[in-house]
Amino acid sequence: MQVTQWSEALSSWLMGLGLPGWAAIFLVYAVGSFILINYGMLSVLLLIWITRKAISRIQDRIGPNRVGKYGLLQTVADAAKLLSKEDITPYEADKIAYNLSPVLAVFGVLMLLAVIPFAPGLTGVDLNIAALYVVALGSIGIMAALMAGWGSNNKYALLAGFRVVAQLLSYEIPLVLAILTVVLLTGSMRFGNIVEMQSLHLGGFNLGLGWLGIVMPGALIVFFVSSLAEAELTPFDLLEAESELIAGFHIEYSGMKFAMFFLAQFLNAWILAAVAVTLFLGGWQGPGVGLPVIGPLLGLGYFMIKVYGIYVLQQWIRGTFPRIRIDQMMYFAWKVLVPLMIGLIVAQAIIQKLPTPVAVQYVLIFIANVGVMAVVAFVLQKYFREEQMRTKRSFEPSSLIGSMQVSEKGTMY
Repeated sequence: MQVTQWSEALSSWLMGLGLPGWAAIFLVYAVGSFILINYGMLSVLLLIWITRKAISRIQDRIGPNRVGKYGLLQTVADAAKLLSKEDITPYEADKIAYNLSPVLAVFGVLMLLAVIPFAPGLTGVDLNIAALYVVALGSIGIMAALMAGWGSNNKYALLAGFRVVAQLLSYEIPLVLAILTVVLLTGSMRFGNIVEMQSLHLGGFNLGLGWLGIVMPGALIVFFVSSLAEAELTPFDLLEAESELIAGFHIEYSGMKFAMFFLAQFLNAWILAAVAVTLFLGGWQGPGVGLPVIGPLLGLGYFMIKVYGIYVLQQWIRGTFPRIRIDQMMYFAWKVLVPLMIGLIVAQAIIQKLPTPVAVQYVLIFIANVGVMAVVAFVLQKYFREEQMRTKRSFEPSSLIGSMQVSEKGTMY
């Protein structure tokens, strides 16, 4: 049974009890929103535990293992501790912006859960413009971080807020272009249609392996890299670089307001992984999803396995990669990812206009993705080689002696 059928049946039952139509519909939507919001808030407890365990294993540590079995209740204890801490507002802070920014950060992320297709028929709101909805609400976090930096009356927080605008807006462009390639290929912005088009039937049985990520590996890689920057994960965690900005735009926050920013960050990483699975990895598609009884449960299981697999990969990169410089970050966005995606979109648009069968077009799109990625890899290799030689020359003894000039008064400068 679809979610819409459940909601219609529940609203009809409520109206049969004597409730007005508007009240029954409002109550049904309120119950659905309550379930989604609580799922999002509670799933963060598991996400933080997975992050701690994954990074601790990478760093040859045990991780949380004291509170609860395998340390599963450690995040609950941390949340209780933050709830008991004093809520301090800085002197001369902009109280409206300061207090509104953590709420706005969590609100923007939770709203994205409404359009995620968890299983066949299990979607909060099946919008026809779900892709556009994700792009629009995904930008709310930029405003929240900038409001936090401005409202805190702290120069380090404000500088981090400026970095938010530079980083997130820069990587929003290749992220949107990667989504655009999927929309061009499927002809729909509805997530349900995109997932349904990734089925692969063999002898009347749906294998669910017609992933668009196989056809467009370049777009998948660009989306994944851009999602790391959008989720503020290593190597793009310059917004909270401790050596430069102490703690980032939330330096002046304490208590539960401080925790709300991290709740939004972890949940945002999970939602970006869910969007990547929906667009490129088949969503809930898999063997047996068309079966009458256990099909939706299998679809939910396939979806969760894929999403948590992408999330673990995000944390793996977070625990192994170093932080890059801000000039390298901007160079990578504007001179690598954006030209790469523009080239892929132009090539895909030309291929889709060719009078050839769809299967041939898919093969040509795959070849175009591999070719453009090979060119970009060659350019990146050349850039890093030149950067390495430039760094090596700057540390040579002759260059160091030549750079030490002495003024007429004998002062070194």
